[in-house]
Amino acid sequence: MSRRIIVGSRGSKLALVQTESVVAKIREMNPDLDITVSKIVTTGDRNRESPIDQMGTAIFVKELEDALLGERIDIAVHSLKDVPTVLPPGLCLSGVTERLDPRDVLVARVGLNELAPGSRIGTSSLRRTVQLISYRHDLQACPIRGNVDTRLRKVFSGEFDGVMLAAAALLRLGLESRITEYLPLHHFLPAVGQGALVVEARLSDMDIARVMSSINHIPTWQCVTAERALLRALGGGCRAPIAALGTVSGNRLELEGMVASMSGQKVLCASEEGNAISAEEIGLKLAEKMLGMGAAEIIAEAKGSEKG
Repeated sequence: MSRRIIVGSRGSKLALVQTESVVAKIREMNPDLDITVSKIVTTGDRNRESPIDQMGTAIFVKELEDALLGERIDIAVHSLKDVPTVLPPGLCLSGVTERLDPRDVLVARVGLNELAPGSRIGTSSLRRTVQLISYRHDLQACPIRGNVDTRLRKVFSGEFDGVMLAAAALLRLGLESRITEYLPLHHFLPAVGQGALVVEARLSDMDIARVMSSINHIPTWQCVTAERALLRALGGGCRAPIAALGTVSGNRLELEGMVASMSGQKVLCASEEGNAISAEEIGLKLAEKMLGMGAAEIIAEAKGSEKG
């Protein structure tokens, strides 16, 4: 296919690095395409003060989706964990590249177990806050905003004793040497889609669908499909801390999930597995299991706190 494609991206350093990695994959598989990148400022980029968990992750994608619907761009590249489970009519997720390390990491002067009681740990995520306090009640989880470089500076200036970040962000920026510790998955299950990059496009654009099928990494697609099905079925629009991670081995997919109360006093964990072809069904089965275990009450409590 010979065509000019305009790719929408947020303008941050990390977003552009991520977008260029996807563009490089598209060019590798479709060398005849003329691809340009258009930088778009999102609400999340403009507002760097309000807590992300109060604003919702859609603040990082809405303007890109508006540009897609207005046909000002042909595709948008997102961090998948920022994309709501319900998309605007007329749009679809059309492909993912291979996922990088999905784990959370700590950047600090010492490891998590060596931090002094009362240490201030920066995070913009309610999920990470709950998991941190559940792991070590004597630490302080403190709100933090800003890009990766800003957050790292706040550690090395002494404003914070450490920050929690996605491993994939530091790996993509070539900052793996700053990682003090990869946090264990059995205590710090990641956000749905963490570590994966996704392309969003118009449902009606069949040319783009064909291009995206050439770069779509099937095991990653299966994992994130299961994770997002779980999140959607649990009521992913609420603020309750929800985490999930799918893992494909051969033709089997194992999905782990976590739902916690806003205080972190109640934490539910469960898993489900099956044929990777049935990824969405696995996610829905795990949601049903967890709702039966008490997740429904936890989520209802979180929704009540939103209204309050």
